Amino acid sequence: MDLQDNNTNKRKWKNRDVISSLEFALTGIFTAIKEERNMRSHAISAIVVVFAGLLFQVTAIEWLFLFLSIFLVIAFEIVNSAIENVVDLASDYHFSMLAKNAKDMAAGAVLVVSGFAVVTGLIIFIPKIWNLMF
Repeated sequence: MDLQDNNTNKRKWKNRDVISSLEFALTGIFTAIKEERNMRSHAISAIVVVFAGLLFQVTAIEWLFLFLSIFLVIAFEIVNSAIENVVDLASDYHFSMLAKNAKDMAAGAVLVVSGFAVVTGLIIFIPKIWNLMF
């Protein structure tokens, strides 16, 4: 009997249906935007890039790379924030070199993907700006 009660309690925390899963995921995204300064910066950058893409009439392939860059940066930032929260919870906000390393590595992953996004943007937009100027 005890085993069945334990399984029942575990199921309370599982997503019951697709709508619940979607609600939790959207809550996570909105929480990241609301609580993480870097996420807001990434969101503003994404809006600027989309407007620049519309202004310069980028091709379908260029849109694919721009959206890949945008969504990778946002996804990595959300994962980075989640890792930071879990590390803070596990370390109870006390300094630990392992906790610092985990947080630094997660931030480094965001930096690598952001570098990819910048290079992608430069490859796409510099020739368009160059042609506009000359």
